[in-house]
Amino acid sequence: MNENAHRFLAIYQTLATTLVGATLALFVGYRKWGVAPATARGGVIGLLTLTTVVAAFTITLIVVGAFAWLDYRNEECDITDEMVGPGFRKRPRPGNLTRWYETYVLLFITVSVITMWVLAGFFVLPAMR
Repeated sequence: MNENAHRFLAIYQTLATTLVGATLALFVGYRKWGVAPATARGGVIGLLTLTTVVAAFTITLIVVGAFAWLDYRNEECDITDEMVGPGFRKRPRPGNLTRWYETYVLLFITVSVITMWVLAGFFVLPAMR
């Protein structure tokens, strides 16, 4: 599962960096390009919304992967209980969530999206008048 989480994180980082870079380019250049401030603000909001959609898609892929892994692991435990003996493999516990790498990837994505919107709301959008 780690390999998939790395792939999804790489996709998110690439797309988010590109979209936020485009947002900052729009913020810096909209006057020089002759774009109306209201249109530029709409563009910033649109790019940030697209970044949020990419984040939501990435989070969904990671969460679905984690549930699939839990299901596979439980099936593995069922098979080893039958073939080897009861209790040969311990079943996954939800309490171990804090030890999973994917938990922190999800936390990073969530915090980065919230930070992006807060910074845009306090600094970028008000400055586009």
